Amino acid sequence: MLLAAAVSVGAAAVDAQTYPARPVRVIISVPAGGGPDTVGRAIMLKLSDRFGQQFVVDNRPGAGGVIGVETAARANPDGYTLLFASGTFLINQLLYKVPYDALRDFAPVSLASESAYVLAVNATVPAKTLPAFIALAKAKPRAINYASPGKGSMVHLTAELISGVTGIEMTHIPYKGMPQAFPDIISGQVQVAISSALTMLPHIRGGRLHALGVTGRVRNTALPETPTIAESGYPGFEATQWYGLMTPANAPQPIRAVLHREVVQALTQPDVRARLTAEGSRPVGSTPEEFAQRLKDDVAKWSKTIKAMGIRVE
Repeated sequence: MLLAAAVSVGAAAVDAQTYPARPVRVIISVPAGGGPDTVGRAIMLKLSDRFGQQFVVDNRPGAGGVIGVETAARANPDGYTLLFASGTFLINQLLYKVPYDALRDFAPVSLASESAYVLAVNATVPAKTLPAFIALAKAKPRAINYASPGKGSMVHLTAELISGVTGIEMTHIPYKGMPQAFPDIISGQVQVAISSALTMLPHIRGGRLHALGVTGRVRNTALPETPTIAESGYPGFEATQWYGLMTPANAPQPIRAVLHREVVQALTQPDVRARLTAEGSRPVGSTPEEFAQRLKDDVAKWSKTIKAMGIRVE
C-alpha cells in the first residue's frame, strides 16, 4: 500500500510538471457573451499563452446552467476538463433537484472575480436615497414592483434579501431576462431595477434611473457618489455575483496548484484587470481555501433567504 501511494504521488508530480500536455476544455454553462463567458475567456487566453496549449472554452448552456455543470461534474478528473462557474450554480442546487452537489463534486481553484449589483428606481419615484425609498415602500406594501430575469435568479434572491433586511414588501415581476425588463423599467411600469452597473450606467447618466445603493462591500468606481447598502444603515449587507475556476473533485492536487498559480498570475495582468473592470467585475484571485469558504458561506446565506422569504419555483 505504501509503495502504491508513493507511485501515485510520484505520478501526480510528473503530471504537474508536464501539465498541460494537450488542450484543456473549460466548460462555461452560459452562452457566449454572458458574464462568466467574458471573464472566463479573458483568463483562459492568458493561460493558453502561458502554457502553449489551448484552454478551449466550451459553452454548454441549457436548463439554467445545469447541463454544463453536470457535464463538468461527470468528466474525467484528470485536469483536462475544468468548470468556470458563477454563483448561480449554487443557487440552482438550493432551488431545484440537480444531478450534482456543488460542494462535493468540485474542487475550488480560485475565485476569479465578483460583481455587485446596483439598486435603482425609475426617475419618477419620489425617493432619491435608500432610506427614503424604504420609507416609501413601507408606507405602500407591495405597491412597488421590481424586475428580475426570472424566479430563482441571483437578482430575485438579492431583491428578497434586501426586502428581508429592510422590512419592506415589493412585488416581484419576473422576465425572461433583464433586456426584456428594461423597457418597462424605463417607462415606469416597473419601478425598481437591480442589475449590473454596466447595464445601469447609460440609464442613470441619462436621467431615466436613479441609483440608490450598491450591493457589494465597497462602492462602485463608476458610481462613486452611490453608497453601499451596508453604508446606508444595514451593516454587513452584501450580495454579489462571483465567477471562479473549479476542477472535478478528484483532479490531482498538484495540477490544481498549477492552475491556481496561473489564474492568480493572469488576474494581475493590466489588460485582464482592465477587461474585467470594463465588464463591471472586480478581479479577486483567491486561495482555494478562501473560495471553498465562500461557497459554504453562500449556501448558508441563500438557504436562509430562500427559507425566510418562502421562495419557491415551479
